[in-house]
Amino acid sequence: MEESSEPESIQFEDFPEDVQLTILSFLPSYTIALFGCTSRRFFSLCAMPKLWHAMCERRWGSHTSIRNWTRSGTIPFSSLYRTLDQWESLIGFWRRIGSEGTEAPILLFFEWGSSFITGYKVSPANNVGTYDVLKIPFLWMGLSRNGDPLGFVCTGCRFQSVNHLLNMLSSSGISHPELLPVTVSFAEENYFIVKECTDFDCSANAGRENEVGMFEDLSTSPPDRLMSEIYQYFANRTSPGADRATRRQKKKERVRLGRKKKTMVEHYMKITNSYPTPSRPFQGLWKGINKNMELGFYLIIYNDNGGLGCRLVGDSLESFSGFSIFWTSEIKFLESPFSAEEEDVYNTRHHIRSIYFDSTAVDRDIVSRILSISSSVDLVFPGVDWPSDGRNAYTEGRIWEYKSGTFGFGFLKSDFIIDLKHIALKGRLLDSVTNSIDAPSSS
Repeated sequence: MEESSEPESIQFEDFPEDVQLTILSFLPSYTIALFGCTSRRFFSLCAMPKLWHAMCERRWGSHTSIRNWTRSGTIPFSSLYRTLDQWESLIGFWRRIGSEGTEAPILLFFEWGSSFITGYKVSPANNVGTYDVLKIPFLWMGLSRNGDPLGFVCTGCRFQSVNHLLNMLSSSGISHPELLPVTVSFAEENYFIVKECTDFDCSANAGRENEVGMFEDLSTSPPDRLMSEIYQYFANRTSPGADRATRRQKKKERVRLGRKKKTMVEHYMKITNSYPTPSRPFQGLWKGINKNMELGFYLIIYNDNGGLGCRLVGDSLESFSGFSIFWTSEIKFLESPFSAEEEDVYNTRHHIRSIYFDSTAVDRDIVSRILSISSSVDLVFPGVDWPSDGRNAYTEGRIWEYKSGTFGFGFLKSDFIIDLKHIALKGRLLDSVTNSIDAPSSS
């Protein structure tokens, strides 16, 4: 009788090196770190640049250029992974907290660049009767050639593009009073602080001719090279071996240019649920045009008690920005078919829309569900004196959810419906412009 032979088990080290690296690239970084502690051979394997390059490409390769971030290989992929792992949480919408009266944007939108991350000021454009959203670069973040984080902001929010930035640098140098080097630090995953580098070595008149010439020569270069050279320039200017006399001169220059103002420190909190979901169709950031044909941004949040609330956010043209616009403590929909009374409530109101409204969108006004909401009459009718007995302190309203996936809201004491539209979809701003006369785009 022949003895049965069991198949030999295959160990991880029996696989070819490329297969081992592929397997490891699917693991989280902390698991790889633990695995590397098991033996010297695995330690060397886990430190290989090919592994960390594959991990970077797998996570962020579809959003940015990994090789451009490494500055032609001068930054290790493992170091880049650690940085992007933290910076990835920046992508999306953030709102400023505190700091009343500051010029810093109330609403920021971060997105990937080819070798940097940009935070844009997002606000309603002054194009009356449109959904146009003003999108202006405010905060730029990248890496120096040795992998150190670099960042700067324009407090006046006047950068419309990379070329606009370079034109400003060419005319006035890094010492421009609105161009501030900053650090970005995370207090927690959804909370960061932007702080001006008060000891940053800014440019001065000395040697400015060569500095300006450098930016002029780069004015027609590709954006990747532009940002690379700018970051390298910042890194060079912070060299610890710089001459002390030059530093004193530059300090005088900063004072002359008005740089010795109160140090900029801004706090931002992430809007974590900025997009709707099938179970929460009203959740997130929306934009709508009010009865004065002015655009406003609306943030709708679901609470843990089964209700929701809406308030205006951002640099809104509304006088009640930051206040609750409507709310409900119970999400209970009225389904079709609707009563004659509900049909009348909807049909007797006019829609406030963009002047470029597409009337051929047949699903736009087809109501699929209705939700009752409440609001304060002071918000619905600002400036109107109401009896102080409290009977008229609140007013009832409705949210009409359309088959198109969008919705509108209105109140029983008013005669109009504000139709809301997405601010962004799939990480891209909609109807964005760089000034108030641009044609809208989907970028």
